[in-house]
Amino acid sequence: MGKRILIIQGHPDGQARHFCHALADEYAKGSEEGGHAVRRVEVAMVNVPLLRTKADFETGQPPESIKQAQEAICWADHLVILYPLWLGSMPALLKGFFEQVFRPGMAFEYGAKGGMAKKLLAGKSARIFVTMGMPALVYRWWYLAHSLRSFQRNILAFCGIRPAKATLIGGIEGLNDQQRAGWLDEARRLGQRAQ
Repeated sequence: MGKRILIIQGHPDGQARHFCHALADEYAKGSEEGGHAVRRVEVAMVNVPLLRTKADFETGQPPESIKQAQEAICWADHLVILYPLWLGSMPALLKGFFEQVFRPGMAFEYGAKGGMAKKLLAGKSARIFVTMGMPALVYRWWYLAHSLRSFQRNILAFCGIRPAKATLIGGIEGLNDQQRAGWLDEARRLGQRAQ
């Protein structure tokens, strides 16, 4: 039986296609070939107002586009999240999207008096694709993949999404056609296996 897969395309540029878009397309093709159901969210096309207060985060009403994204996340067994590394982290629009989507009552519930939070998205898994200008080994070993690890631990695992495996694609501007094709083939293979 196939999985339900949600692809969250986190590149903030909604006017042009980037390698993240091609990776998402190939992952979706592979998923469909593997018998999985696929939905997509293009974050660049979502109304993402920034949260400015704790009260808004906890009790405010998100826009309809965010509610639709929340429903898609609840539907999914497996999330695929793609984004470029900007200033050492995910683009601000994608971070704002996750702040809007992963609200109390949807993604987690606060524990009583400082106790452990209840993970409302437990049982889901994720694959994260991060493209970057620097070599992936530099990001992983010199910078310790700090922003990726924070995302995996402090957002996804906090809400119960695990494992959250990562594919890092470095030196993106310098990849030749053969190297790009190899990464696209890898995305399709991962999609077939829903990994």
